[in-house]
This record gives sequence, structure tokens and C-alpha cells, in this order.
Amino acid sequence: MTVKPKELVFVPIGGVGEIGMNLALYGLGSGQGGEWLCVDMGVSFADAEVPGVDIILPDIRFLEDERRNIAGIVLTHGHEDHIGAVFDLWPKLRVPIYATPFTAALIESKRMGEPGAPQIPVKIVPVGGRIKVGSFDVEFVPVAHSIPESHALAIRTPLGMVVHTGDWKLDPSPLIGATTDERKFRALGEEGVRAVICDSTNAVRDGISPSESEVAESLGKIVRECKGRVALTTFASNAARLKAAALAAASAGREVVIAGRAMERIVNIAREMHMLDGVAPFRGMDAFHSLPRERVLLLLTGSQGEPRAALARISVNDHPEISLDRGDTLIFSSRTIPGNEKAVNRIINAMIDQGVRVLTDRTHLVHVSGHPRRGELEKLYEWLKPELVVPVHGEALHLSENAALARSCGIKEVVTCRDGDVVRLAPGPGQITDEVPAGRLYRDGNLLVSEEAKTIPERRRLAFSGVVSVALALGKRGELAGDPMIDLTGLPEEVAPGRLMADLISDAIYDAIESLPKNRRRDHAAVTQAVQRSVRGSVNAAWGKKPVCHVLVLEV
Repeated sequence: MTVKPKELVFVPIGGVGEIGMNLALYGLGSGQGGEWLCVDMGVSFADAEVPGVDIILPDIRFLEDERRNIAGIVLTHGHEDHIGAVFDLWPKLRVPIYATPFTAALIESKRMGEPGAPQIPVKIVPVGGRIKVGSFDVEFVPVAHSIPESHALAIRTPLGMVVHTGDWKLDPSPLIGATTDERKFRALGEEGVRAVICDSTNAVRDGISPSESEVAESLGKIVRECKGRVALTTFASNAARLKAAALAAASAGREVVIAGRAMERIVNIAREMHMLDGVAPFRGMDAFHSLPRERVLLLLTGSQGEPRAALARISVNDHPEISLDRGDTLIFSSRTIPGNEKAVNRIINAMIDQGVRVLTDRTHLVHVSGHPRRGELEKLYEWLKPELVVPVHGEALHLSENAALARSCGIKEVVTCRDGDVVRLAPGPGQITDEVPAGRLYRDGNLLVSEEAKTIPERRRLAFSGVVSVALALGKRGELAGDPMIDLTGLPEEVAPGRLMADLISDAIYDAIESLPKNRRRDHAAVTQAVQRSVRGSVNAAWGKKPVCHVLVLEV
């Protein structure tokens, strides 16, 4: 697919119709062919639906085909759902990549912690900077979010301006970093905005989000009232929340002990960039037991239930240096990402069973989202006065609610799309005109596996119904040269009292062999097929499930 001459298009490769895995393309057609600008390159995190997979990345087949026409990649901020795929995918493209200092520092720090990660030559853009990327004039517009140096992008083209909001909210006092620049957005609106590609994550929630400073004040009050140790878990990248926790600790005469490499990395970068000036140094895990219990505030990774993070290990008494005791308090200063509820609830229940008091945002102001609610979206649309709105960054419900809100604000053109859709932004009315390949890649150990491969569906089958492995030795005339060898994985041992599953399967194997004409017993393929059919049918009749069946036939 090439961009038509004198046409401006938007193509989401990831992040539309889902939470995470953000990757957007803007295409500008000219007489010499199309030119592309890529915005963000993120991941999403796997759940039980994809066993054995840690993270999910966007499939960039289309970008690989078009890489000679890609002017560059621009990163809006440093969250994993916006930069987490860079190390895996950038080497396939090797085009210029642009980021502000904090995001660039995150990428470099992450590279140093991952053996074999590629060296990526990030071009540094100052906060609020403006650059030319091919034919695209890209201005970074500061916005408040839950990580420093978040930006919207004002993308100026010969066919009009597009504002790509990235992740944002309104926050008059965000503790760290800039507020959302109302004056700049109003100025862009006066200049003329053809389209807004807008964050939809909180479009289902009314009003305006509380400020990060309100969370800091609430945390201070909570920590001062706590007895015993206090542990606080949050997103490691939320430097403002880490600062709020440190201020709360200081107000209560506590010292901050930090556990988790990701959190240590963020703290080190934030200190280097003077974002934690005035905050006392944090202590290492060796201080956890040397300090009196009432003087400890423990900062932990693992707010999303990640099984290898510090919090998950503490919840099952598996951490080598840290444990929480009856009378201690655990604060979840975070919101559970959809799909992580079971893992998080498992930790909460385990800690409560150990006598630890657990506080969440259901009952206390210990977290605030970094995304705009409906009142904030209304303000943005008022400032920018766009002709067209395209909701992104959300599941179907979020996109639909943002679209309805935009229409209620008087915006006449609203286009809802999904990954792979080609949305014409200009000239003429906005509409979906085409589609390109868009899918998922699974990080499976050290490999990237396409969602079209049979790997993950086979694992789901194994997890659901187990596997039967059969080895047969046949003589030259097709007769069994000995008893079949049977190995069962994930099947019940008995199908009825006194009736073993292995015996049922053994009978099914003999029945299958005997049912074949003697001349066909020398055909290994025919024997394999007959045994598989007989075993799966017999097990299904007794158990109600058909296992995977592997048959190995040897001639002796």
C-alpha cells in the first residue's frame, strides 16, 4: 500500500481496540511516493490466554516493506506500552529515532541491563522542542502524565495539522514535570487543527482526574497514621509517585528502602536529571531489617502482580531479604491493568492472610490515573477545535465513549478505527479507505513468534486436555513386537474407580491395530492415524476431552 498523491493518512499498527502495544503511522503522499512517520513502538503484557509468553509486540511486516520510506520514529514518552518494543523491532528498520532526554535515558539504562540489546542511536529532542522529520514538522507539546517528559505531538504537514495526544491528563500540580500546556493547545487551535488522534483510556469516567499533589497529600496522612512497616507498590516509571512516597516517609520520620531493579533504575535516572532534588537518599534492601519497623517505608515493584517482582515473592515468603509481618501496611498506589486482576488479587489475599493491612484506590486516595476523564477531553476539544477526531489508546468501549463525547462537543467528523485500518485525514472527509497487515508478535523466551504460528494454539490445547505419547514397535509383518509404551501428561490417572486411564488407552491401541487389515499394518502412517483416532475417541468417551496424541512407530 502506498500513500496516494496529496493525501494524509493515519494507520494504527497497535494500540487501537486494545490497551498497550502502541504504534501509529502517519503517511504523507507526494509526487515521488509516500513518506511515513512512526509514533511510538510499545508492547503489551501477556496473560493466561497466551501461555509461556511474557510480552506482546506489534507485527511490523508493513513497516518492514516500507522502511525505505519511513522518515523516522518519534517517541512520546517512556512507558513500556510506548517504547517497550524498540529493542526488538528497531533493528528491523534502522531509521532515525527521536526522544526527549528522560525517555532516551530510560532506553539506554534498559539496554545496559539487557545482555545483547542493540545500541540504538537516539536523537535527543529538548522538552517542548520542534524538529523536522522528513516532510513532517513535529512539535513536542508538554503534557502531564504519570511519567516525566510526556508530550503530545503537533504534526504539521502541507495538508493540515494533526495533534497526536499521546498519553495525557490535566494536572495543575504534578509534583514532577510540566503541566499540560493549555496556552500552547489554545494557540494550536487558533492556528487550525485538521485532526486530533486522542487518548481514550478514561473516556468512560466523568469529571476531571485528581492531581498528583492530592495523592501525595493523602499518602502523607496515611503513612503518618500507620504502625509497623509501610510498603508501597506502584509503577516503577512513576517518578512523581516515588517522590510523593519519599515525602510521605519524611513527614512520618521514616526512611525509604527500595526493592526492585526497575525502580532503582528510574530513581537513578530521576536523580541524575534533578527530578528528586531535596529528597533524601534511598536505602538499599540491607537496611530493611536494621531499621526499626516504624521507621521503614518500603518501595516495591510488582503492582501488577508480576510473578518475578519483589511483591509477588514477598507474598509467598520467597524473597531472600524482605518479609512483611502482622500489623504492617501494604499500599497499592496503582490501578490494575485489565487482565492482571487475578494476579493482583492473589497477592492481596495472601498478604491479608498474613495479617498485613492492604490499602487500594477503592477506599483511599492512593492513586490517580495519568489519562483524561471526560471533563478533560471536553476541555481539550474546546481548546483545539478540531475538524476531525480519531479515538485511539483503548478497547472498543473506550473508543466508542470518546467518539460519542466528541460528537456531543460539536465535532462533525469522528472516525472510529482498529489496528490496520487506513484512515484518510485529508483532503476531504475523514474515512477508512484501506487496510494494511497488522497483527501480534509474541516474545517466547528469546524468540519472536507470529500469532499465526501454531505454537500458542497448541499450548492452549495442551493446557486444556493434556498429551498422550505412544511408542509402538512393529515387526516386519505389522505385528506388535511388544507392549506399547505409554506416557500421559495432564490426564486423570483414573477414568472410574479401579479403571486406570493408561489401561483404557492401552486397550484403545490394541483395538486400533487389530482393526487394520494386515497389509495396512506395515504402513506407519496408517497405523499412526488409526491409533490417534482410537486413543482420542476412547479418552473422550470416558473423560469428555480429546487429548493431543503423539504416536511413534518403529519397525524391528
